[in-house]
Amino acid sequence: MSASEEKFTRQTLLDVQPLTPSLFTLRTTRDAGFRFRAGQFARLGVTKADGSTVWRAYSMVSSPFDEFLEFFSIVVPGGEFTSELSRLEVGDTLMVDRQAFGYLTLDRFVDGRDLWLLSTGTGVAPFLSILQDFEVWEKFERIILVYSVREARELAYQALIDGLADRDYLAEHAHKLQFIPIVTREPHPGALNGRITLLLENGELERAAGVDMTAEHSRVMLCGNPQMIEDTRNLLKAREMRLSLSRRPGQVAVENYW
Repeated sequence: MSASEEKFTRQTLLDVQPLTPSLFTLRTTRDAGFRFRAGQFARLGVTKADGSTVWRAYSMVSSPFDEFLEFFSIVVPGGEFTSELSRLEVGDTLMVDRQAFGYLTLDRFVDGRDLWLLSTGTGVAPFLSILQDFEVWEKFERIILVYSVREARELAYQALIDGLADRDYLAEHAHKLQFIPIVTREPHPGALNGRITLLLENGELERAAGVDMTAEHSRVMLCGNPQMIEDTRNLLKAREMRLSLSRRPGQVAVENYW
């Protein structure tokens, strides 16, 4: 099979940054033909010592307009894929499926005033891509990024989030973004403490944002821990907020991140 007929391309690892013993970011070259919408994911492949290939899905952190691809990963102890991935070094090869996947994209919503981006752990990745794309800033009046981690040192990409306001193309829109970090296992200055679901139930999350989460005005994207997604969806159902489908637009879009 020729390279052009293969379902994947071989990309070169440009950078690997460990953030904690269990979290790291990686950046690769990007094939000129690879297209994606902000919020989508790619299937990445690594070759094991025995010659077999293991594939996993990772959301892009990078914007659709970057010349590179960036991903955010957790090391799963004993995990077949992340154990291989975390051993890669700059210059090594990573396989990337030619097609992007996923529906955690802005076209899930036909209307709405406030966009809530609720994430846990590495589930923040697609939201960082969305925030680097101009579309979201034009579409919504308010954007609330909620990023929940266990320990403060796991709050990744702070420089990217803080730097959005300094980007020329966002200058007149930067006031729309509110960033609410959550640290669940230790107190941290400027961060809320408690699970997203608890902070939704007791009203603390909305008080911190200064805006109510309602079916009329709010559109909500969820990405991260499947239990968080399930529990949050149930809380949103009680507020008459439903999953947005192509045949029935709603207020909620989700991506289970493992």
